[in-house]
Amino acid sequence: MNPKQFLQIGGVILLLLAVIGFLAPRIGGDYLWFDNAENLAHGVLGVVALVLAPLPLGDLKKWVVVLVGLVALYFGIVGFMVAGNESPNWYGITNLENPLDNFVHLAVGVWALAAAFMNKPTQA
Repeated sequence: MNPKQFLQIGGVILLLLAVIGFLAPRIGGDYLWFDNAENLAHGVLGVVALVLAPLPLGDLKKWVVVLVGLVALYFGIVGFMVAGNESPNWYGITNLENPLDNFVHLAVGVWALAAAFMNKPTQA
C-alpha cells in the first residue's frame, strides 16, 4: 500500500462513514455511533483525500498521510483518556467515548503510517 492508495481507499471509507453516520448515527446500539461533528469531519476528510490522491504531489502526499496517521492516533488515544466525561467530551465539539471508535482510530493511524513509510518504490 502506498500513500495514493491509502488516500483513495481511506477517502471512500470516510465518505461512506459520513453518509452512514448522518443516516444511522448509532450502529449496533452503543457499540458505534457518530455525532454530526464527526460526520462532518469524516465527509470533509474523505473529499480532501479523494481530491489529493490523483494529484502529482510527490513526497507531499506521503507527509499528508503521515499527518492523517498522527491525527488518527491522537484521537484514538485521547478518546480513551476522555471516556466517561460529559458528552461532548472533546473540547465541547464531539464525543470520543466509544471504545470501538477509539480502536478504529488507532488502527487507521497505524495503517496510515504503514502506508507512508513501508511502501516500496516501483521499479521502472
